[in-house]
Amino acid sequence: MSRRHRPLVSESRHGLDQVKARLQHVSDPEQAKFSAAASLGIPLQRGYNGQLTAHDAGRIGGSLGGQMVKELTALAMEQLASKQKKE
Repeated sequence: MSRRHRPLVSESRHGLDQVKARLQHVSDPEQAKFSAAASLGIPLQRGYNGQLTAHDAGRIGGSLGGQMVKELTALAMEQLASKQKKE
C-alpha cells in the first residue's frame, strides 16, 4: 500500500488542517501531532525522532487520523440530515 502525504483534493488541505488543530485544541495545525503525542505519553520532538518505534509513530498518526475521520463523518451525517429536512 502506498502512502500519500497529501490530500487527494489539494484545495482541502486548509480545511483538514483546521479540523486537526481544533480536535487537539491548538491554534497551529503543526502543533496537533505534538499534542496527540503528549496525550499518548510519546516523547515526540521537533526534528529527528529516530528513538521512536514504528508502533509509537503509528499511534500518533492513527490517533489524529481516527479523530479526523470521526469528525468529518459526523459533519457529513449532519449535512445529510439537514438536507433531508429541507426536502
